[in-house]
Amino acid sequence: MLPLQTLRENADTIAIAMDKRGLDARPIISKILDLDLERRNLQARLDQTLAEANTASREIGQLFKAGKAAEANTLKETSSHLKAQSKELQEQLGIAAEGLQEALYLLPNTPNDLVPAGVDEADNEIVYEWGDIPNLDADALPHWELAGKYDLIDFELGVKITGAGFPVYKGQGARLQRALISYFLDRNTEAGYQEIQVPHLVNEASGYGTGQLPDKEGQMYHVQEDNLYLIPTAEVPVTNLFRDVILEKAQLPVRYTAYTPCFRREAGSYGAHVRGLNRLHQFDKVEIVRVETPEHSYAALEEMVNHVKGLLESLNLPYRILRLCGGDLGFTSALTYDFEVYSTAQQRWLEVSSVSNFEAFQANRLKLRFREGSEKPQLAHTLNGSALALPRILAGLLENYQEAGGIRIPEVLVPYTGFNRIS
Repeated sequence: MLPLQTLRENADTIAIAMDKRGLDARPIISKILDLDLERRNLQARLDQTLAEANTASREIGQLFKAGKAAEANTLKETSSHLKAQSKELQEQLGIAAEGLQEALYLLPNTPNDLVPAGVDEADNEIVYEWGDIPNLDADALPHWELAGKYDLIDFELGVKITGAGFPVYKGQGARLQRALISYFLDRNTEAGYQEIQVPHLVNEASGYGTGQLPDKEGQMYHVQEDNLYLIPTAEVPVTNLFRDVILEKAQLPVRYTAYTPCFRREAGSYGAHVRGLNRLHQFDKVEIVRVETPEHSYAALEEMVNHVKGLLESLNLPYRILRLCGGDLGFTSALTYDFEVYSTAQQRWLEVSSVSNFEAFQANRLKLRFREGSEKPQLAHTLNGSALALPRILAGLLENYQEAGGIRIPEVLVPYTGFNRIS
């Protein structure tokens, strides 16, 4: 969430920037500032009342010692009134603080100046394209048919076990899936990211910390009895490692990579565009997460974008990079670049990665700060990116590498798969 001090000092500028999202943020900003003023006034009244109560307590003792019992008893009545008043003020302050927090949770991050104005994905900017789209035979198949033909993925068996969107990977399909995970993790660690394994369920505080709650509550699987959530991405548990942490500046940057399954309800997703691996409720993803100083976070974002470029180019998959417009920008993001791979058999682009800078938005929720020596701690910046999400990468590989009688395996994956062809 946005720091209160930032909102107080830059309310008009932030409201104008939010217009890029297609959001008139002025009413919610006004409400936040009103609640903040109310909270501060209540706090000032409470502090004054407590100070008067403390002064009265000291004077009562002195009056009794001086033998002035009547005056002391009169002051005791005043003291009792002050204590009752302070209790009432504390209750009012608690309600005001809770209302302020809830209002702050409703305000998204301020878009960076580079974010284009726009309503939806049609307004995203293409900033980079790479690779040649292969010419496939006229009888080329989409990945879901290839998966059945070569017994790689059983979608119907997943429906039997769980439901739609939970595929079963088999034989060479399972080996290829594992190979991609290992390959991405190895490339990430070679680039300086420390591998880490994290829980696949998180508590409510973790969901609020990275901004999935309350924004995406309906998209997360919830274990009600334990009030735990299945993670939609490794970003959530990895970033929450630093909740309520003050790092020394010398410890930055922090760079982590993690493989996890991801779980998303994806309510309302229907149609041909979500067939096969295009849209799943459970899928595998390798993530990269960084914690940076504010002055280096955008250089770090560029480094992350270049790293994901390298992964896709090593697989020789044609791709493009989009700078998301305000209307397509995630709730917590200040700037996001989406990577899309071209699916030749489907003749459409498939998103395989989002790389985002959240600036201090998540850090403020997490109370993630850093300091240098005796200086006052300040909020860090957090970033994350998919490196990479597997389903659509696998779809792109199967479709773009198909040929007569089989599917070739990219050369860089052969040491991981143990085979160079699916047939």
